[in-house]
Amino acid sequence: MPALALADAIQQLDPNVEPVLVGAQRGVEATILPRRPYRFHLLPFEPIYRRTWWRNTRWLGVGIRIWRACSALLDQETPALAISTGGYAAGPIVFRAARRGIPVALQEQNAYPGITTRCLARRARQIHLGFPEAATRLSIRPETTVHTLGNPIVPPPTPRPSRPEARALLQIPIERPVAFVMGGSQGARGINRATAGALQEGLLDGITVLWSTGIRLWEQYAHFQERPGCLLRPFWDPIAHAYAAADLAVTRAGAMTTAELCAWGLPSVLIPLPTAAADHQTRNALALEAAGAAVHQPERTLTPGILGEQIRQLLGAPARLAQMSGAAAARGRPNAAIEIARALRSLVS
Repeated sequence: MPALALADAIQQLDPNVEPVLVGAQRGVEATILPRRPYRFHLLPFEPIYRRTWWRNTRWLGVGIRIWRACSALLDQETPALAISTGGYAAGPIVFRAARRGIPVALQEQNAYPGITTRCLARRARQIHLGFPEAATRLSIRPETTVHTLGNPIVPPPTPRPSRPEARALLQIPIERPVAFVMGGSQGARGINRATAGALQEGLLDGITVLWSTGIRLWEQYAHFQERPGCLLRPFWDPIAHAYAAADLAVTRAGAMTTAELCAWGLPSVLIPLPTAAADHQTRNALALEAAGAAVHQPERTLTPGILGEQIRQLLGAPARLAQMSGAAAARGRPNAAIEIARALRSLVS
């Protein structure tokens, strides 16, 4: 979560500053925040529905309650700065803070800004972008400063594990090509189906596949552990040695995933989640493809044969992989969180 990475960086810079996090009662933060060391508030925010638009009528009933809850929270906390990392939970509270004259900063992860960032852009004093392409989609005031410092992620460890070290740990021969397939912590059905098919058809023979099936889909694919050269996990945690060992990644195109790939300088085949809001993952994938760091593969045309061929072609072209790696590293901002935190300090100093 970008907000947590920023909170950590802010505390690292100045332990006297207390980050207070705000999320939705129905969001994933309701599960995550109680396990973190920061005070937090969960409010009855509602998302904005795009496809099932009629469900937005719920706002008629909860709008006043949310407005009052935001006002009460700001009265209680009296923040020196309000930071939005996007999402429906950020909109009402940061808008209310701006109306009170509290300095506002935005952190937008995607190449195509979300609706919260687009709506709040003219109220922000600072805007921090993960993708420089997002700047053209925002309407801002002349006095607003825009920074392209990258997305706040957990940076690669120092020292970073070398490829020989990572492969020795995972018992992979140093000369063997390695593809890291990952669909997120819960898994990606389309990516998993294509990977399973490519393995069954022998399209990935001679390649070591590090495969994160996702927690929900682990049992469906666990039997692939028995295949030589196939290393499975429900979720690779810690992930550093998988990144360090791989020549190529096959992943979704979420903002934080792509930020990690660039921080590691890892070439990738990006398969965007087709149901992502405003199709923002496709925009991320296209931006990295245009930069020469990735190949964009839509899920609607993904088959085992296409995936197997793409992986084999890329792993069989070391010069192209090296160029893609350099392009990814050029977009990498492993220290984005601390750099953003330093810039934010200027708003309250």
